[in-house]
Amino acid sequence: MLEFDNVSKSYWTGTRRKVILDRVSFRVDVGRSLGILAPNGTGKTTLINMMAGLEKPDEGEVRRNCKISFPLGFMGGVVSRVSAMENCRYIAKLYSMDPDYVEAYCRWLCGLGEYFDQPIGTYSAGMRARFSFALMLALDFDIYLIDEGMPSTTDVEFNRKAGSILKERLRTTTIVMVSHQPATLEKFVRSAAVLLNGKLHMFDTLEEAKQLYDYETQG
Repeated sequence: MLEFDNVSKSYWTGTRRKVILDRVSFRVDVGRSLGILAPNGTGKTTLINMMAGLEKPDEGEVRRNCKISFPLGFMGGVVSRVSAMENCRYIAKLYSMDPDYVEAYCRWLCGLGEYFDQPIGTYSAGMRARFSFALMLALDFDIYLIDEGMPSTTDVEFNRKAGSILKERLRTTTIVMVSHQPATLEKFVRSAAVLLNGKLHMFDTLEEAKQLYDYETQG
């Protein structure tokens, strides 16, 4: 279970205080994936970073009673000066997993060929996205955190394999996906919430959430 209890978060922009969350409470139970709709600039990434423990609330408490992934695309734990092979083996040990398995899985899914043994700092943005997503799927989590859906990559084969694996994971794990586009969530979640003006409005279905989201963002 992932639970926010009366959580508040805001930033000073230099001219005003921007409120991300204002005394928000909700929970995500393992086995029940959640989509969160939020317009750009409202704090989608901050919210998902708080779920992962990368950012702390100003007030309230975030409880994590299960294994929660780093956000898809997060590269903070990856060392750019060493190869993808070295990175995935080191991170596998941190999560008490078999380095041989994690390396083999990432090599297969990434499809980076010889680049897998070269420093990540030499990768293009698309190659880094593929490695980040492969690493997240190779590790064993109860809840996977995804900001804006699939990684930005033009590799058709990678998109096909990664998308198929993500759908399969829904049978045994839980996904929290945050996006400003309802269509991004449709393939992966049934229940959804809408983040507006620091408040999180929870709904049993994505369709109900879309009605509020469309009304507020399209007038």
